[in-house]
Amino acid sequence: MDLKRKLSRLTSAGPGSQARAPVNTVAETPTAEAPSVAASPASVVSPRAPDTVATHPPAARTHAAPPPSGVRVEEAGTTTIAEVLVQALRKRLSMDGEDGPSLEGEVRPEETRDPAPPDARARADGLVDLREEARRRLAARKAEATQGASDPRVAELRKLLSFWAERQGTSSARRAVAPVPEPRALPVEARSTPHGTVHVADQLYAADHHHGTAPVAAALDVEARLVAGLALHPELESVDFTRMLMLDTETTGLAGGTGTVPFLVGLAWFEGRSLRVQQLFLRRMGEEAPMLRLLAERMASSSCLVTYNGKSFDWPLLRTRFVLNRVPVPKELPHLDLLHCARRVFKHRGEGARLVHLESKVLGHHRVDDVDGSLIPELYFRFLRGTDGSELVPVLEHNQKDLLLLAALLGDLVRRFQSEGTERQDPRDLLGFAQVAERAGDSERALTFAKAAAEGGGPVGIEALVVASRLCRRAGDCEAAVAHLQRALTFAKPGQGAVLHLSLTKLYEHSLKDLPRALYHARLAAPEEPPQDHQLRLERLERRLARQGA
Repeated sequence: MDLKRKLSRLTSAGPGSQARAPVNTVAETPTAEAPSVAASPASVVSPRAPDTVATHPPAARTHAAPPPSGVRVEEAGTTTIAEVLVQALRKRLSMDGEDGPSLEGEVRPEETRDPAPPDARARADGLVDLREEARRRLAARKAEATQGASDPRVAELRKLLSFWAERQGTSSARRAVAPVPEPRALPVEARSTPHGTVHVADQLYAADHHHGTAPVAAALDVEARLVAGLALHPELESVDFTRMLMLDTETTGLAGGTGTVPFLVGLAWFEGRSLRVQQLFLRRMGEEAPMLRLLAERMASSSCLVTYNGKSFDWPLLRTRFVLNRVPVPKELPHLDLLHCARRVFKHRGEGARLVHLESKVLGHHRVDDVDGSLIPELYFRFLRGTDGSELVPVLEHNQKDLLLLAALLGDLVRRFQSEGTERQDPRDLLGFAQVAERAGDSERALTFAKAAAEGGGPVGIEALVVASRLCRRAGDCEAAVAHLQRALTFAKPGQGAVLHLSLTKLYEHSLKDLPRALYHARLAAPEEPPQDHQLRLERLERRLARQGA
């Protein structure tokens, strides 16, 4: 039984209920209005014109008799238990919230011409107006929400959540695998070897092939002595670079260890002045042994390995796969890792030493539609799950470009290290070459690069002149060393010359024996020394000057 019907029965129950006037009536006033009695809690008289209809629950209307014509009927009688219960139920309903149940028969706000003021939330009979109470609670909640929105902590939290959502979306987009391309045959062929079937992709590049601005065949013209100095690896001085083997792998992950498998081993070597690129592809897990044996045979006929980060990743991984597949590990060859060379030469650019970045910035080659390296493992796993292999075609092309880049980068680095065309090179790279030559013990080449880098001025020029001064001092030419430092002071900004003044102090005191100049520069070198050491230096110079004057 619904709530309205219960209220109807309660209002009609109790002593004298049959003699009561009907609750739901139509108020009519023919000529004069009869004096009204105080309204009961069950009836509401609208403040509108006399023809207003006060609506009440339909259940109550079914029990009420029509009133006499022309008479304003209102409820009279004493308060009964039923009315007390009705009041309690109405109060209970007023506590149900903003959208709680409401009783019919209440006057809607739009039906009143002069609504009550906001603070009048209770009617004259002591009952709570349900809709007014709901409106008050809704306004209170909106006020709380507005206050929370103005709280700087809430604003900061919303900002952090928005930033996190954006990062998640960017990360998901970066990890998302590109749409499946049109089916293409995987460009590998099965070759029978004495050790089993190996799937190979083979391609030959002509002698005049360029990768960006660098000719690939220039790697054949490198001088072993220069390569050894560039790599700071004396063992490479006796290597025949016409028989070098360039190596690059694509794997199922970058974590290393026994769970990482190189599914594509890219090899490149020169045949005459043409470059042969051969890629060994693993069609399915468990077929590594024939591929590894073919790699061992190629290594046996080579003079050295050329890789990019191969000392830390590619070769240790392959060595582990040799052991796990019970294939004899080939004799290790002299290893030229171009990553170490690139880091030393290009470190002053401040842009890192990623292979693709150097390809575009140094060699001027920009890859188009190149596969993202982070997606390569997933593409291979999809191939193992049954795709047609078209998704792996870009992976093989990516590996081919890396091998071509190794040959082009080697030739370009060695050519520039020969001090040819220093005036056309970036001063930051010239400074890197100067520092590499200095470490290699090639002072003449280092001084040439340092002087060329100093022409650029700025912080690079200052550091280059410091290198030149150090080289001249080691060679015994202290006057030239001082001249380089004095020139560096002209490039220094205020507050940057303390280290230069300290170097000049040492030169004047110990090499040139010019104590007045040494004391002058020592006083300007205060920010570069601890206070106690600086004070001792000044006192020592002053004592020596006093003895010299006496």
